[in-house]
Amino acid sequence: MALSVRIVTPERELWSGPASMVIARGVEGEVGILAGHVPMLVSLAVGPLRIQKDEEPEQVVIVDGGFLHVTSEGDQTRVDVLAEQGVLAQDIDAGAIREQLPELERAAQEGDDLAKVELAKAQARLAAAGETVAQ
Repeated sequence: MALSVRIVTPERELWSGPASMVIARGVEGEVGILAGHVPMLVSLAVGPLRIQKDEEPEQVVIVDGGFLHVTSEGDQTRVDVLAEQGVLAQDIDAGAIREQLPELERAAQEGDDLAKVELAKAQARLAAAGETVAQ
């Protein structure tokens, strides 16, 4: 029994397919979903959503908030992620993000709340791309 996973943003479907486990960062902490999980709704934080498949590399999607919804009927467990924005880890342009960091850091230090949110998004994307990020 596998999970059926679908990750969408208002613009497009980012990823869909079977998985053995989904690990997401909710606003109240991380949650792991396996086949047979009870139905639930999780408010997502900015950060990685990891999709594990048996004997395949893990798929990582960075989401900028949204919701994760789990439903189960019989032996079918479905995970739907409705993300505000998202990007597959392999599609991240780390160079472009690095260019934006100094301005975002400056604005965040000056108390700009929007810059603080954008800085968190940039740091999450760099971490997913395998780059070290100073917090």
